[in-house]
Amino acid sequence: MTEPQIILGIDPGCTVTGYSILKKINQKISILDYGYLPLPAKKHLSIRIGIFYEFFIKKLDSFPEVTHIALETPFLHKNAQSFLKLGYLRGVLYLIANQRELGLFEFSPREVKLAVTGYGNASKEQVAKTLQLYFPNLTEQKKDDVTDAIAVSLCGAWSENAQG
Repeated sequence: MTEPQIILGIDPGCTVTGYSILKKINQKISILDYGYLPLPAKKHLSIRIGIFYEFFIKKLDSFPEVTHIALETPFLHKNAQSFLKLGYLRGVLYLIANQRELGLFEFSPREVKLAVTGYGNASKEQVAKTLQLYFPNLTEQKKDDVTDAIAVSLCGAWSENAQG
C-alpha cells in the first residue's frame, strides 16, 4: 500500500475562497472536508489577506497530514486589478506551501474541466454534475468556488507532477 496523499485544493478569491481536502490511498479518493471562506469585501485588502492566511494556517493545523496544495491558475479577465489581487492570495499559498514543505499543483481552468468532465469548455454545472458522480455523498454546493476547489483537488489527486 502506498502512502496516502492528502490534497488541499483552493479556488482563491478576494471575496469568496473555496477549499476542499481530498485523501488518496492507492486509487481510492475520498473527501475529508470542503467549504468556503467568505472575505469581507468592504475591508481593506491587507485585512482580507490576513484572514485568508490565518484561515489556511488553522485548516492545515486541523489537517496536519496534508501533503499538497492544488490551485487553479487565474486567467486575465477584463479586470487587471482582480487578477493582481488574486496574485497576492496565490503568493500567500506559495508561502504556506514552502513553510509547511508541501507539494504544489497548479492547473488552468481548462485543464481542470478537461480532467474532470473530459471537455475543456465544460460549464460549472457540468463540472458539478460530474463531481456528484465521483462523490455521491457530496451535497449540492451553493458556491461555485467550492465545486471548483473540489475539482482542483481531484486534479491534484490524479496528477504526478507536484512542484516542490
